[in-house]
Amino acid sequence: MNGATSTPSPPPPGRSIDIELGGQEVITIELDNLDPNPDDLLEVLKEAQCKVWIWTRLAAEYWRRGLLDAAEKIAQTAEATLKANGAEASLPPVCSFLVNLQIARASKAPKLKLPNARQDIIAEKSREEYNKEATRIFNDGERIASQHGVSGTMLAVLTRGILQMTSGQWDDAGRTFDSVLAEKPTNVVALLGKAKIAYAKRQLPQALKLFQKVLQLNPNCRPDPRIGIGLCLWGMDHKAKAKAAWQRSLEVNPGDWSAQLLLGLEALNASKNENQPEEERREEFLRGTRLIERAFNANQKNSAAANALCELFLQKGQTKRALKLAERTIQFADVKGILCDGYIRAGRVCHKEGSIRDAMGHFQKAKEARKDNVLATIGLAQLQLRNDEFAAAIHTLDSFLQTPNNPKSLELMAMLASLRAYPRTGVSSADKVEEKKRARELFDKVCKAIATPGDGSTPVNGHSQALTSSARKLGEDAEMFIEIAKLYQDESLETMERAYKQALRNNEVSGKTEPRLVNNLGALRHLEGHFDEARSLYETSLTHAAGLDSSAAEAMSTSILYNLARVYEDQGEEAKAKEAYDKLLARHPEYVDVNRHNDAHELLKQALSSHSTNLNVRAFYTHFLIQSNLPKPAKDFVFLTLRDHDRHDIYSLCAAGWLQYHQARENRDSSPKGIEERKSGFQRSAEIYEKALHLDPLCAVAAQGLAIVVAEDALGTMGGALGPIAPDEAQKRMTNSREALDIFAKVRESINDGSVYTNMGHCYYARDEFDRAIESYETASKRFYSHQNVAVLLCLCRAWYAKANKDQSFGAMNTALQYAQKALHLCPWDKAILYNIAMIQHKAAELLMSVPPAKRSLKELQRAIEQASHGQKLFASLAADKSPQVPYSRDIADQRRKYGESMLRRCEEQVATQRQWEAEAQAKIEAARQRRQEEKERQDAAERARQEELRKQAEKLAEERRKAREQALEWTREVKQLESDEEREKQAKKIRRTKRPERSENVSGDEGASGEPRPKKRRGKLRKSAEEGGGGDGEDGALFSGEDEEQKPRKRTKKRAVRDDDDEEEQTAAPSRKKQYKSKEVISDSDEEMS
Repeated sequence: MNGATSTPSPPPPGRSIDIELGGQEVITIELDNLDPNPDDLLEVLKEAQCKVWIWTRLAAEYWRRGLLDAAEKIAQTAEATLKANGAEASLPPVCSFLVNLQIARASKAPKLKLPNARQDIIAEKSREEYNKEATRIFNDGERIASQHGVSGTMLAVLTRGILQMTSGQWDDAGRTFDSVLAEKPTNVVALLGKAKIAYAKRQLPQALKLFQKVLQLNPNCRPDPRIGIGLCLWGMDHKAKAKAAWQRSLEVNPGDWSAQLLLGLEALNASKNENQPEEERREEFLRGTRLIERAFNANQKNSAAANALCELFLQKGQTKRALKLAERTIQFADVKGILCDGYIRAGRVCHKEGSIRDAMGHFQKAKEARKDNVLATIGLAQLQLRNDEFAAAIHTLDSFLQTPNNPKSLELMAMLASLRAYPRTGVSSADKVEEKKRARELFDKVCKAIATPGDGSTPVNGHSQALTSSARKLGEDAEMFIEIAKLYQDESLETMERAYKQALRNNEVSGKTEPRLVNNLGALRHLEGHFDEARSLYETSLTHAAGLDSSAAEAMSTSILYNLARVYEDQGEEAKAKEAYDKLLARHPEYVDVNRHNDAHELLKQALSSHSTNLNVRAFYTHFLIQSNLPKPAKDFVFLTLRDHDRHDIYSLCAAGWLQYHQARENRDSSPKGIEERKSGFQRSAEIYEKALHLDPLCAVAAQGLAIVVAEDALGTMGGALGPIAPDEAQKRMTNSREALDIFAKVRESINDGSVYTNMGHCYYARDEFDRAIESYETASKRFYSHQNVAVLLCLCRAWYAKANKDQSFGAMNTALQYAQKALHLCPWDKAILYNIAMIQHKAAELLMSVPPAKRSLKELQRAIEQASHGQKLFASLAADKSPQVPYSRDIADQRRKYGESMLRRCEEQVATQRQWEAEAQAKIEAARQRRQEEKERQDAAERARQEELRKQAEKLAEERRKAREQALEWTREVKQLESDEEREKQAKKIRRTKRPERSENVSGDEGASGEPRPKKRRGKLRKSAEEGGGGDGEDGALFSGEDEEQKPRKRTKKRAVRDDDDEEEQTAAPSRKKQYKSKEVISDSDEEMS
């Protein structure tokens, strides 16, 4: 485009320029035999005071041969000479030449220079500096042209377009080229510029047509339009045609590096086609490598070739050469894609060499260049993991996936899921649960994308049929499926089993079997009750483990042998089970899982018999009895410890206080005697806790126990359970709960346990602070119990239910229902939870029916009615339950059922009312939307009318300008005719005055050796006219051209001074107009030189 081709264009044969010296001597310069050193030629040009077209023509010839320094020297000398001769009006063509020369240099200059480059250190000027210099020269030329009335020439317009395109001003450049094409639609330079702009904007069909038109107009055009044709075809997925275009370009221009590079890249892509034979792929790879190397040797400043070679050297492990090429790619990259690739490869090299800081910087720069690049994101995350910055790596990957326009990379998803599943220090239990949930979601997406059995889909040979190479490798990764199985260990045994099976298949495909995978599958089948399958899998796993090295085999066979003994035991083969246990204990006596619960109890008794006074053994035995749900033996044992061994033992006192409180609280005897026993139990519990605190004021367990006593008013009426309710019961409850909260807040600093948060939730609930109660219950449930504690889930249900009634919130009521359903899932036999679910469903429907239509939706109302119908069935079932003992009142359940019947009868009316209200509301919304739409259409119509008026005005103005141009051309022709008549008349008068038959005395330098005059050259006349007119637009037209075209004489005042009066009057009859540039002459010259 800018003439900066690496190989010179073949010049036409027999070309020369005649330079006249002093009117007596003519020097002929052969353009095909120019001296690379232009110094002698410059002396001749300065002596002859040549016109501007000769200077630019010779400079263009040097440029054509790649001698840019010589060309620039000629142009700069021309500029200085013309200024010295007072011919500044002729400078604009020289300025245009220098602008294009600077653009040519800019195309081979670095776009940026790395300040910390290690291999490719560059000292030359940057591309921006050359472009600034080009802009400065262009502005100077425009200023000079404007001062002398020669602005707006075709050459200047083309130069402006090329400069705008080089600066990335695509729209401005397009308009500039359009103005040229309006004058001459076949201007090759403008067509090439338009084609390049269309390709940059991804308007491929339009760009293709323009490149084809250029090829049709000039088959030998440089740069070769076949390159652009191939790029457009490649982008339109016509890859075979694109390859053919590039091959033809290489045939026409064997030394062109661009065709070699593109064909090399095409060959490398073809070598990755797994459907081709291995030999063909190898040949394609070698051919592509050779072509890319040749392209780089032809133009070592091309970023695309350097980028491709860098990847090849990376694969070979030649890191130094790869780093140099990566830095070359970065510094000379024209587009963000190649710039990003360069930074990525530089980061990979630095990562491989251990330069983590440099690698991090390169990957961050790659992310800045292309925020949607997957490799840059993964590389940055890998370095963050290298620095143990797990949170930063997760944030990097997650932010990429959360960005809407970024590609959903399966590899990136799998990496993020693996990081989220990895246990990290400093992460709370609740956060770990949430991280595992997110990891499962990501792995599910990956499995669905690659269609593996991890998501329940049916694979074809273990994989889906339409997978990319990287996705297929991901599907063959056994470790990923092992991670998936571990994640689903507490969620879904079925998914866990499928993942282990897929991991085992992937292992078997690789030619090895992992014993641990077979053992895990056996354990899953064992848990499901398939003992025969489990036994077979255990035995197979044990066989494979025996084939490993001794250390690994011993560790694996221990667990496998234990599992095998368990399955023997479950199958009733006690002898085999005992034999397996004995073998295991013989190898590892410390293997405690072999001993059963009863054995543990017996061992503890033996330890007590031999160490009866050891308080640690007695404390452990107390804990064992409590955990075994044996509260009565535990109470007897702990009081025995306090009585006979150490009445000041803190652990025993706390255990005794808890057991005493638990016994009193669980006493359901409502008789006066029973109430007295409960009061006594609570009193005794408080005294024990107080004693423990007296002995150890920092005992957090005793403090928490005493806080519970205070919060539940166990020493008072306990909310009416131990006596009549006092008038100040509410105030008393608030005071007690406040005091208990203060204690729990201090206990929380010492005991990191869910019970503390649960107790705080109870206190907040008692104070009707339901939001804070929910917060405390949620903390306990997530952080400590992983939502598996039924009691805490029911507390959450109760708190949300109270909040829903207080706020009249259907959403809060649904949340309460969800927690109740979770508790029922964990404890399906608890009928009290069923009763609570039915009650919540009834209450939700009742709540929605009581609120106005504006505060509910039809969908919510229908859902509440559906839930109420289900609750109605539950109440009916609970009322009809014939069990001897139930944790609810059957009469109340039956009353709720009857109430539900009456409530459901009102549902149809409520639904109709709600539907009518929503229809009216929707109608109002539609009416408002229609009004807005009409207003918008009205505004759009007004805008269209305004635009149409502007268009008409523009057309009218364009028509007026066209007529003015035509009138100006007519005046110019008239002036030319008058001047020609005047010239002929002057010649006739001169002949009549002299009347000399011979001209032997005026032999010019154009005469031959014999003294006979020879006909004058046409260009001599043009030169004379130009000298008389002081130079004009005709000089611009000769720029970059080998032809000496006819120049238009310029009207001068001096000429009018010698005219006759009649001629002068005739001349003044035609108004003077500025001479217009003839576009045909200029465009023809531009096509020849700029191509």
